[in-house]
Amino acid sequence: PHHLQRRAGAGSRDSAGPVRGAGCRDSAGQGCRFPGAMGVVDKWPSVQCVLYLSAALLAASALLPQWQNSSDFGGRCLLFAHGMWRNENITVGEQRFMVDEWGPESACRFPAVTGILALLLSAAQAGRLLLHLCKGHGDTFFATFLNLLVNIFVVFLIFVASTLVTVGFNMWCDTITENGRMPNSCKELQDIDLELHLDNSSFYNQFSIIQFGLWAGWVTWMAISILAFLKVYDNYRREDLLDSLLHEKELLLARSRRATIERNALI
Repeated sequence: PHHLQRRAGAGSRDSAGPVRGAGCRDSAGQGCRFPGAMGVVDKWPSVQCVLYLSAALLAASALLPQWQNSSDFGGRCLLFAHGMWRNENITVGEQRFMVDEWGPESACRFPAVTGILALLLSAAQAGRLLLHLCKGHGDTFFATFLNLLVNIFVVFLIFVASTLVTVGFNMWCDTITENGRMPNSCKELQDIDLELHLDNSSFYNQFSIIQFGLWAGWVTWMAISILAFLKVYDNYRREDLLDSLLHEKELLLARSRRATIERNALI
């Protein structure tokens, strides 16, 4: 009976052990990270990769119509262009649209350059994240913070480019419709030969796609930036900033010393 009581007492202690140890602690005394709490953080690279691929597709969808419109208009920029309808034949009452001044080339060039930059960056970031997912690597705090700054910069550029295109194209439509006094809308006027010695048969469709690609890309990069900020915040909670910067400094110094040794060996 005594040995049965001892075994029963040990069993009660064993069964109660996990209950007392429910407050899980690691070797450093920190609370354990449970999979349920970290599930969202673990999925961030996958979500960001999908967003980067979407941003690349949207940038490409905005670049192609820009190239087509530049080809159709012979390199002229219709954004912020000025002109008016003039009577070509007073007796017949025929009118012809005359462009007094085409828009500045920078107004069309800036959205194109921004689109190319967004396409290259999004494709490179998507490839980098895919590589990290395959190898199971993660970014340091410094790399995550640098990535956040780059994303914010791209968001700013795309916002400026989108605003330029929207405002400039609205000015063009107001010009050719005389602020709505013409019987035809801006969309309908693309089906009419404006006799500008260029192809104006699809300018409205082209810039509608351009605006959609830019603004949708801006929203996508905003989502990417928000995720990057959350990632920085999460890393900041888990990793001391000073230790991370010191680690980066040590890496740079090690590379510099290694380069110096290799240079001296060559000499």
